[in-house]
Amino acid sequence: MKSYNPTTPSRRQMKGYDFSELSKSGPLKSLTSFHKRSFGRNNKGRVTSHYRGGGAKRLYRQIDFRQDKFNIPAKIAGLEYDPYRTARIARLHFTDGEVRYIIAPQDLKVGETVVTSEKSPLKPGNRMKLKNIPQGTIVYNIELFPGQGGKIVRSAGSGATVLASDGGYVQLVMPSSEIRIVSEECYASIGQVSNMEHRLINLGKAGRSRWLGRRPKVRGSVKNPVDHPYGGGEGKQGRGTRRPKTATGKITGGRKTRNKKKKSGKFIMRRRTK
Repeated sequence: MKSYNPTTPSRRQMKGYDFSELSKSGPLKSLTSFHKRSFGRNNKGRVTSHYRGGGAKRLYRQIDFRQDKFNIPAKIAGLEYDPYRTARIARLHFTDGEVRYIIAPQDLKVGETVVTSEKSPLKPGNRMKLKNIPQGTIVYNIELFPGQGGKIVRSAGSGATVLASDGGYVQLVMPSSEIRIVSEECYASIGQVSNMEHRLINLGKAGRSRWLGRRPKVRGSVKNPVDHPYGGGEGKQGRGTRRPKTATGKITGGRKTRNKKKKSGKFIMRRRTK
């Protein structure tokens, strides 16, 4: 972590990243592209996610979540920053000459070699089928269906624990404490996602939030009645409704929002406890 001298009130509590261990070279041009962002609007231009907009321009790094080059070793050429995700990414140089980006696990070093195969050594960065991963191993970038590519456990510092295997499925303890079963034919990467200190970041000032595309958020009670169910009234007024509601009038505040008829619900053995 990087601390700042208290030259201003906002600098006093500010915490930032330490980029000293990352590669000094910029991102690979052939694996970057510019994505036009919607700023919280849908295809009709209406705001569906409030308090989003602006932000610094950034290039999207094309990450290989499938990692489908089997039995071909790749050397870690560098660890880089990705503005679109909290984790660090690693640049892989395969022996056949191809270059790809993957999500970097914790403790991965430049110069090391990683490989994707049905059964590979238990070292951070290697990728294999869940049925070949022993119990108690921490994994990340996990597929939900075979061949789909990693969909879950991809944010900084996260990792799922392999609990047990039974009937063609593997039980995983997710970072949220939820227990989920996944097909044993799915692939997962060994290790814990890098940049664990991300949770310690203190933005320190409103400007850094604006750089990230987060606009100021205000209370519903100070809005007009047309904009929020809590709005209106003379001076400070109560919200005027027994149950808390969102700006669109939907009940919130601890209410379960997951669809009980969702097909993937059968893969959840235990709901999260927090």
